[in-house]
Amino acid sequence: MRRNLIMPFRLDDVDIAVLESLLKDGRKSFRQISREIGASTPTVKQRYEKLVSMGLIKAVMPIVDMDMIENKESEKLDQIRHETIKHHSVKISKTMMIKMVCDYCKGPIHEKPHMLKFANLERFFCCTSCKSLYKEKYKGRIDSLENKNNF
Repeated sequence: MRRNLIMPFRLDDVDIAVLESLLKDGRKSFRQISREIGASTPTVKQRYEKLVSMGLIKAVMPIVDMDMIENKESEKLDQIRHETIKHHSVKISKTMMIKMVCDYCKGPIHEKPHMLKFANLERFFCCTSCKSLYKEKYKGRIDSLENKNNF
């Protein structure tokens, strides 16, 4: 019997530091972040890519200084202001549990994910069947990306 639990992936100190650094300024390079948090540049890049692959980081977006804009469309500007505030009021901590979704069946991942790494990508699956079906369905693309990275 499967328990309905959230995927037990917890952020560690490096994940949290990368996220907090990006929340302060999403334009920073991996090198800038690595210097700031005391981790190597490849580690920062790998953690960032993992958080993107997991779906935790959806986008790196600009924060617009709404006071600098004069426009007659005040409703639209209020919506942008609301979205900007809404997306940057998150407290990041180790107690956060990351909900993960299978990259094949889109169902929840209840246990440790089955991972598939190819090229510079990571995909996460709820079971070995979904992982195998994904590999079969996207074999051509996976092979193409791996061959492209080998050159």
